[in-house]
Amino acid sequence: MQFLRSFYIHNTFFRYIAILAACFMVSFWMPILYPIAWLLTLVLLALFLFDIYLLYGNNKGVDAQRNLPQKLSNSDFNPVNITFRSYYPFKAYISIIDELPAQFQKRDFEHKTKLIKGEKREFEYTVRPVDRGEYVFGNLIIYASSPLRIVKRRFVFQKDQMVPVYPSIIQMQQYDFLAISNKLTQFGLKKIRRIGHTQEFEQIKEYVQGDDFRTINWKATAKQNQLMVNQYQDEKSQPIYSIIDTGRVMKMPFNGLKLLDYAINSTLAFSNVALKRNDKTGILAFSKNIETFVPAVQKLTHLNTILEKLYNITTEFTDADFGLLYAHVKRKINQRSLLLLYTNFEHISALKRQLPFLLAIAKKHVLVVVFFENTELEELIASDAEDLQSIYHKTIAEKFSLEKRFMKKELQKYGIQTILTKPESLTINTINKYLEIKARGLL
Repeated sequence: MQFLRSFYIHNTFFRYIAILAACFMVSFWMPILYPIAWLLTLVLLALFLFDIYLLYGNNKGVDAQRNLPQKLSNSDFNPVNITFRSYYPFKAYISIIDELPAQFQKRDFEHKTKLIKGEKREFEYTVRPVDRGEYVFGNLIIYASSPLRIVKRRFVFQKDQMVPVYPSIIQMQQYDFLAISNKLTQFGLKKIRRIGHTQEFEQIKEYVQGDDFRTINWKATAKQNQLMVNQYQDEKSQPIYSIIDTGRVMKMPFNGLKLLDYAINSTLAFSNVALKRNDKTGILAFSKNIETFVPAVQKLTHLNTILEKLYNITTEFTDADFGLLYAHVKRKINQRSLLLLYTNFEHISALKRQLPFLLAIAKKHVLVVVFFENTELEELIASDAEDLQSIYHKTIAEKFSLEKRFMKKELQKYGIQTILTKPESLTINTINKYLEIKARGLL
């Protein structure tokens, strides 16, 4: 039974059968060829049996292994490594088929190669998930054939290998490295001019040319008999919350990724940078209910808690309750904090309905409203209009784009910080706004 499950006929065998059939047809008109056709049939049968012996005479035949990361990173290209080895005493023709998870909707994965005796080889391919959750890789299947290529033997390895897809860990690591190496400007992050100085004392040091004379410490100067100045540092341990709207407005996809997942990826990368800069970070996810709330904590291990909570956030086909958000913030977040609200407004009327709640939150906290440009509309606006219908579509697109800019000015008019960004630039712009607020001492 095991033999039948692994036994397959190679396509080359059917070509041989077609040639034999042609020989028998010709032999009807040329009887002299009839014995030759039967001889070829016997030869083919002998090769068929010999090929079976070659492939099944070796019990082990081929060995293979799929190597997956412990976690896949959402929206990134994740490497999958496959190692395989031949134990046949001849050159084996190998065809590798990996059954990818159903979420990828890809059924034509195949890799072909040749292996000499005892040769071990590996190859790598990448997968890009666009949804968080559990991804189950099916069978790793290898078809092996001898140089005769009449029969194929099927090998099956690693059935149902599950790996979870988490928010973009790769993106988080990328910005973590950039933050440490101070190379954020290479990715579009601006250097912010510092306005005044913060009041968190760090140390007393000797005066050097260029120091602010207003920071001179006259008592220390008298003791040391030379000019001494107070040195200040950015205020630390300030609470920062990423608030994610999980309502229907965040279901909109761009480049295959929902706005919710853009916000989640940005939250993870941003929280990591803020923790490395000694601030407290927390998250809040809401729609009709408060789905997730993690108080702000200043521990690097707290990032694992944030990662697990972000992994389980889902979106609903409901409108978010900003009144509920205001009540929860008022009750649970008592200290003045930086609140990054990830949401989306497509119409000015939608913003005006929520504006009273946003103003109430902004009275006590530094509120930054993050919403998104519709990149598909921007592409339509940039295209050339060739007929009356395309002119109409382009005009409507420009109207929606103008409304987005008007919403940004409307929020700024009331002193609410805003980020209007393309989805793919969300993380860069969010970190940049955080650095700007810290540099200006607004928190």
